[in-house]
Amino acid sequence: MTDITWTDLQRPLPAWFARAKLGIFIHWGAYSVPAWAEPIGALGEIADDDTWFAHNPYAEWYLNTIRIDGSPAQQHQVSEYGDAPYDDFLDRWTADKFDPADWARLFERVGAAYVVPTTKHHDGIALWDAPGTGERNTVHRGPRRDLVGAIADAVRAEGLRFGVYYSGGLDWSITDFPPHRSGTDVHSLRPRDLEYHRYALAHVQDLIDRYRPDVLWNDIEWPDEGKFTGPGGLHQLFVDYFASNPDGVVNDRWGDTYYDVATTEYSAMSENEAKEVWENNRGLGWSFGYNRLETAEHSLDAAGLAKHWVDVVSKGGRLLVNVGPTAEGLIPPMQRASLEGFGSWREPFAGPAEVVERIQAPADEGTAWSRQWWTPTERITFVDTVGDHLLDSDGVDVERSRVLSGDTTVEQTADGTVLRVKGLAEGPAAVALARR
Repeated sequence: MTDITWTDLQRPLPAWFARAKLGIFIHWGAYSVPAWAEPIGALGEIADDDTWFAHNPYAEWYLNTIRIDGSPAQQHQVSEYGDAPYDDFLDRWTADKFDPADWARLFERVGAAYVVPTTKHHDGIALWDAPGTGERNTVHRGPRRDLVGAIADAVRAEGLRFGVYYSGGLDWSITDFPPHRSGTDVHSLRPRDLEYHRYALAHVQDLIDRYRPDVLWNDIEWPDEGKFTGPGGLHQLFVDYFASNPDGVVNDRWGDTYYDVATTEYSAMSENEAKEVWENNRGLGWSFGYNRLETAEHSLDAAGLAKHWVDVVSKGGRLLVNVGPTAEGLIPPMQRASLEGFGSWREPFAGPAEVVERIQAPADEGTAWSRQWWTPTERITFVDTVGDHLLDSDGVDVERSRVLSGDTTVEQTADGTVLRVKGLAEGPAAVALARR
């Protein structure tokens, strides 16, 4: 968990973000060319660092994993690409089928309120003509296009908010550290110096100036030598950002400095669910970047995505769910199908999700899955199985109900009020009961 030390920056949460319960993450980079990682499991479910890092399921970490001697990723790299350097993938990244308007229309249909693409991941390759990167960006090589600007224009045309992801904590292109083999390595083997701070700060400032993002989503950490107040420091960047965009929101991966929203990742960092404002981010599969080895076994289908979103919102959070496009610029069919199905199911819940009150405790372990949302006017109950489900009538008027999803009725029986589910749609069945 990170702490807020720059308390002078605290202010009310922007109203748009308080209402926003769904965002789209996009991990797209040179790593989308090999698109290779072992789908061993989700972050938070594999405790052993040696296993996680040598068999990393995150395809966007490919450059780190191939540098771990004996790793399957290293063996794959040698087998498929010989001694070719990683940057060859930048030149092979064509994006020739990239249609940002199509992406944005999909995200709007899904019901997303905001979209956050990677602008520079840990490999250091920028998706715009970032200052100081020379030709190592997508404007001068590979796609030969400002991908950040294209995505920003497209999502705003659909009425969505735009944010930027930036890896301020790691940049493997400007350091000569050995590969990360543990979580401790990630936070110890990182650039901390003033020179890298100035380099990264110039990038983030350029992103703000060019694209006016409503979300600054930093990853891992921030170089320690830049965590100071006054001109040229990270604090001043935040001051200027909030002055230019009062609707702006920053996440909690800048070290112990400042944040508006705490983050969890898959099931990791779940202690942040206790924070007043939090966001869960995860891929549809076990990787953020496109991984050609992932199958339906490793991924959320529409119903799985619906259940996960319901669970996050029931606990007071919001979901930033990731898509990993191919190197050509296509959203993989399996990911698109999950989003399309979820979007159709989600329509009746768009309004209620914005005003869910944080009073629901998680369901007891060992019981059938069910969740509740409390809004100012209703209690919405979700279940994921066909059959009869006894409803708690405390605080609600069982005579005033409305079915939101599924072939479902509310009936009075000798045992009490029953939610009778005869069939499910793309997600859980749901019924709303008026609050007394």
